Amino acid sequence: MLDSPLSVFLSRLDFAWITSMHILYPPLTIGLAALLFFAEWRWVRTDDEAWYRLVRFFEKLFIVNFAAGVATGITMEMAFGILYGPFSQAAGPFFGQVLGYETITAFMYEAGFIGLMIFGWGKVGKRMHLFATFNVALSSSLSAMWILDANSWMQTPAGVVLKDGVFHVVDWGKALFNPDVLLGFPHMWVACGELSLCFVAAVSAWFILKGRHATLFQRSLKYALATLVIVAPLQIYLGDGLGRVVADDQPAALAAMEGHYHTYNPDGSVNTGWHLLAWPNEAGDGTAWAITIPHVLSLLETHSWNGKVQGLDEIPQQDRPPVLIPFYAFRVMVAAGFAIMLLALWGLWLMLRGRMTAEALGRNKWFLRAVVACGFLPYISVWTGWWVREVGRQPWVVYGLMRTVDGVSHMGVAEAAFWLVGYMSFELAVWASAWYFLAKLVRQGPDMQSPVVQGGHQHLGALETPAHNGAPSYVRPV
Repeated sequence: MLDSPLSVFLSRLDFAWITSMHILYPPLTIGLAALLFFAEWRWVRTDDEAWYRLVRFFEKLFIVNFAAGVATGITMEMAFGILYGPFSQAAGPFFGQVLGYETITAFMYEAGFIGLMIFGWGKVGKRMHLFATFNVALSSSLSAMWILDANSWMQTPAGVVLKDGVFHVVDWGKALFNPDVLLGFPHMWVACGELSLCFVAAVSAWFILKGRHATLFQRSLKYALATLVIVAPLQIYLGDGLGRVVADDQPAALAAMEGHYHTYNPDGSVNTGWHLLAWPNEAGDGTAWAITIPHVLSLLETHSWNGKVQGLDEIPQQDRPPVLIPFYAFRVMVAAGFAIMLLALWGLWLMLRGRMTAEALGRNKWFLRAVVACGFLPYISVWTGWWVREVGRQPWVVYGLMRTVDGVSHMGVAEAAFWLVGYMSFELAVWASAWYFLAKLVRQGPDMQSPVVQGGHQHLGALETPAHNGAPSYVRPV
């Protein structure tokens, strides 16, 4: 039976799986490319070998992550046509064009320089190699910009008219600079940086915890945590701004995120309290129980004590999104964001007290364990943030204009199940392979013996000077 509720559910579950697995990789590609450029720039500028060793080591991790991102990204683009054919046809005049721009100005651009970045060591000059790394970082960010632009248009469609089942672009400026993208892209781009900083910090802390190359990785840990002191609060600030955009343009999504069923009543019978935890009642028109802080939701969304925040009771039943997933995913995302900020402040406190040296860190096992654990928090935050964004938009694939059920491909339950099993198997294989090779590279550690490249030639650096016990020695102070 075509288009049965079960086949539609399986198609939606399939695409949710595909996007959830793919989004594990691009944020690290985007953020780590920028960090590699910074570290390589420091090496070129100072000729400090430690920066070179860090670049070469983290570049290997970047390559594995990049490959997994390409594999799952191509799969996701195939899934648009397979699982969401009607949507792809209808949104092609805008959505297809934007993805085309991403292919030309970002993907092909990146492909032109990533080979030089990976294989150009010792074959081109240091500054040319640095230029290649810069272009990989820039093109990765451009790719994120176009993808977020396309997704933001689905959240707050603008500049189009729906005619004869097709979205015709009437104003490219409004379509490209739709309300959501103005904060949605910065929020996601900073999230990529935050995730990459936590990744670098976690890997560095692991090495120090194991007593391997502690002086070298103390440097990357210190720089990562110092940058997180700025980036983590900035991400919270951008998230707050994006929340107000959602309140203005997607009130149903905001109400679901906050479990907010009843609009503020001026007579005082209903105030805009913020639910720390809650559970919907059986009727779906309120909460069975809730831990609520009065007036806080109004303060967050309207910056006033009793400002109006639209509740689900003003949204037609057929237009309401699910509540539980956006509600709890949002809280997990926020909790992860604040935990990262607190960890960064802990690191700052250690720096100010002069306890960020390799020797002092080696004695602070609990801090290092916390940093290692924190490496997973941005992934959880990106995952839950994406679920809030996508589930909160339901039941629309293009908010207010095209319902998800109308955008799903016409297929039977058996076909939908086949694609679900196929995509799940492929994504799990990529995920397992990526974890295997990342773990293998981390266990191997940085190559401290190979010559340091200098333009088209190589020479032994200070880090390769043999110590009395045959191990590499590095004693340059940080």
